[in-house]
Amino acid sequence: MTDQLRPRRSVLYMPAANERALEKAKTLPADAIIFDLEDAVAPDAKDTARDQAVAAATSGEYGNRELTIRCNGLDTPWGADDIAAAGAAGPAAVVIPKVANASHVGQIADALEAAGAPDHTNIWAMVETPEAIFAAREIAAHDRVNVLVMGTNDLAKELRAGLVPGRHPLLPHLATALLAAREAGKVILDGVYNDIKNIDGFAAECRQGAGLGFDGKTLIHPGQVAITNEVWAPDEEEIEYAKRVIEAFAAAEADGRGVVTVDGRMIENLHVDNARRTLAVADAIAGFSD
Repeated sequence: MTDQLRPRRSVLYMPAANERALEKAKTLPADAIIFDLEDAVAPDAKDTARDQAVAAATSGEYGNRELTIRCNGLDTPWGADDIAAAGAAGPAAVVIPKVANASHVGQIADALEAAGAPDHTNIWAMVETPEAIFAAREIAAHDRVNVLVMGTNDLAKELRAGLVPGRHPLLPHLATALLAAREAGKVILDGVYNDIKNIDGFAAECRQGAGLGFDGKTLIHPGQVAITNEVWAPDEEEIEYAKRVIEAFAAAEADGRGVVTVDGRMIENLHVDNARRTLAVADAIAGFSD
């Protein structure tokens, strides 16, 4: 399975200071866990959270879930120690808030190297400021960055924009980050949805995020996992259609026909590529769940 195809439909923040939450995460069907040392942890619990995040990430008790650690920024009293501890632990990635530009990413990469982080420990760069939007291409292009994470709450705050249904104030900025991720061949995750009781609103935002092209969504509550897993997985109808597209196109090529239709729709190479990706994603999810 390539990194691009690894399922990251549901990426759940879990407060690393909360032992009960860390235990619960072992049983949740989330594709990835972010052990959070930043927003979800009070200042007097930062050291405990760091120790517990490292223990969790190295425990081998989370199955196939991709394990990451969100560190505090280097401009805080805890950031340097967080990155050193996380780098030595060797999770799948460190998640870095408020990444500003490529130079900032370089500082994080250097700190990981100094901590002896293995090559597989990547950087998930959070895009949540106007500066990061303008620098999204250079951030995404950095060799150690393999995932961009939208920080929509902070971005809305910085822009003085409303967090409204449909997210129209944020759409240009989401699209800019998406373009940067796709240009660099990197994964990009949609931001969190705050109203955990509004299931219909959450589902609508998931469908919007998937439609825009995001690879998955970051989550703040276990109750959001099932919906994201469903939205970002091809359903049986999509899988069967993809198979028909591939078969019909192959038959047309074999017969020397330049035009093929499936269910009344004209099919070209790009549709075949999309169909192949649909099947590859479905296979990756099936393999991940086994």
